[in-house]
Amino acid sequence: MASAPDPAPRVDVVALRQLLDGRYAEVRDLVRSNLTEHAGVLADAETLPRAEYRERVLGLLVAMAQTGQTGMGFPEEYGGGGDLGASIAAFETLAYGDLSLLVKVGVQFGLFGGALLMLGTKRHHDAYLEDLVAGRLLGCFAMTETGHGSNVQALGTTASYDVETGEFVISTPDEASRKDYIGNAALHAQAAVVFAQLDVGGEQHGVHAFVVPIRAHGELLPGVRAEDDGLKLGLNGVDNGRLWFDDVRIPRANLLDRFAEVSPEGRYGSAIDNADRRFFTMLGTLVQGRVCVSGAGINAAKVALTVAIRYAECRRQFTATSPDREELLLDYGLHQRRLLPLLAESYALHFAQEALAARTHDVFSSSTGDEKARRELESRAAGTKALGTWHATRTIQECREACGGAGYLAGSRFAALKADTDVFTTFEGDNHVLLQLVAKGLLTDYAGDFEDLDQLGMVRFVAGQALEVVIERTAAHKLFEAIKDALPGGDDAWDREAGLRDPDYQLAMLRFREEHTLSGVARRLKRGIDEGLDPAVAFSRAQDHVVAAARAHVERLVLEAFATKTADQPEGDVKVALTLLRDLHALAAIERDRGWFMEHGRLAAPRAKAITREVNELCRRIRPLAGDLVAAYGIPDALLPAPDLQQP
Repeated sequence: MASAPDPAPRVDVVALRQLLDGRYAEVRDLVRSNLTEHAGVLADAETLPRAEYRERVLGLLVAMAQTGQTGMGFPEEYGGGGDLGASIAAFETLAYGDLSLLVKVGVQFGLFGGALLMLGTKRHHDAYLEDLVAGRLLGCFAMTETGHGSNVQALGTTASYDVETGEFVISTPDEASRKDYIGNAALHAQAAVVFAQLDVGGEQHGVHAFVVPIRAHGELLPGVRAEDDGLKLGLNGVDNGRLWFDDVRIPRANLLDRFAEVSPEGRYGSAIDNADRRFFTMLGTLVQGRVCVSGAGINAAKVALTVAIRYAECRRQFTATSPDREELLLDYGLHQRRLLPLLAESYALHFAQEALAARTHDVFSSSTGDEKARRELESRAAGTKALGTWHATRTIQECREACGGAGYLAGSRFAALKADTDVFTTFEGDNHVLLQLVAKGLLTDYAGDFEDLDQLGMVRFVAGQALEVVIERTAAHKLFEAIKDALPGGDDAWDREAGLRDPDYQLAMLRFREEHTLSGVARRLKRGIDEGLDPAVAFSRAQDHVVAAARAHVERLVLEAFATKTADQPEGDVKVALTLLRDLHALAAIERDRGWFMEHGRLAAPRAKAITREVNELCRRIRPLAGDLVAAYGIPDALLPAPDLQQP
């Protein structure tokens, strides 16, 4: 069943790089230039004492703020660029370099600055943003606590309003409620955006955000305690720390009041009456943090692939086809199998991330306030972040192993890549928790009361619907029904008669898996409730199925983004190369889950074997292009080791 080979393309590296860089090519080139200028920080990370390394990273953050690259998402009147899409592009590209610098920039401008921008109002913007954008005001984002990370609604820190003084009193009631793992908190932050339970006159109003000064002239302010989190697995250029607040008083104006306010007389008011909806609306405005982490993880994987493929194109081992010359590693089929599907997946995720970043820019630039569009964006950001960061972890490890002993040297960059990206899978949302958020949106079709539904509410919602309604309203069902009729064989034989490299067949397979898995979750949840199970028990028993359905959904979105981008290209060698990568990505995904497809009657054994043969053939066809495909990422040579990984 293997298809006839295509003509061998020649990759125009410049044209492909322009395609990958997209509309923000100039922004990405500015970041590349800054990274090249300061490339020495990569060696400093390995050699400097931790205290000196932290100061080095801080100095680079301030220096890059002067170039404008870190403030592109802020309004122009405060020294920013007024372009959220440019800000995301700049941050993603920063992941080619030192990742402590990346994360410190993310904490300062994305988390701290983003909270002030998105949760505050004009008085907060006027008070803080100009100094923040210029790097004069350093801050931190104090949300996570030792006792609560993912469950933000259960935070223990309190903010009680004192009507007599017109102040909020910020308090840490116990050790579980101390702020923990907070970037910039141990040394450099002068202020914190603190998330705390608001109490007004004895009435609880849920989690709100407050600006709390914590240092002046490098010294902690009265009532604030801080402690260094100590040596970490990676990212040791970032001063993560713990914070306690011993009845710290702040002015009433320090409540970030975009969504709620407290009057001088102690009256609480909000345009959003429902507390859960208000909470999720507040968090939803911070979604760009997940978008940025997703892009950073994908770009870190590109660095690993570039190092490993360059090495495999110059490292020789064993004589196979010639008695007097050893073979290049990348000429071995197994080496191709290890690296090239990961290369194809990196391209697929790149275009999925591009679509996500564009959607983020559009949603936050729109004045229409489309609630469903915002919920869908939150879901897509959560899912892409999960798949992108898991891909980084898997890819960096495989690339390290593919470089043997040379890859174990710090100069190969794998030590830092492994250590520094490992936390990407759990910060800005644990990936497994994020996929449950994705599933919630799918099962409820982003219902009007979406924000009111916790996990148990989702179970009750699904159980209260007719099963056919739950299934038929899903996007996967609609897409699958639309596409399968266009394939050879019609309704019954499309999965046996369509060509393996037909993108409609590839998409139909992933859409079928998504719909079937999602409908299976709905059936399990509904059956559990019908049998009298407690909703918490019903959900717990189906939790693995919930995550599998969400993952199937996001994998379909990734392939769709890749297929759409490929189809949109003009005829030529770039399109041929992208088509090969798309086919490899899609067929490798089907092959990886062939057990599921065979169990569910969509993949017969002969066709499964044909897919494996096709994957091998695609690896052979992409092998001559591999060096150019990673060169198109445009990672500056100053940030890469020598191709043979040998020290000069």
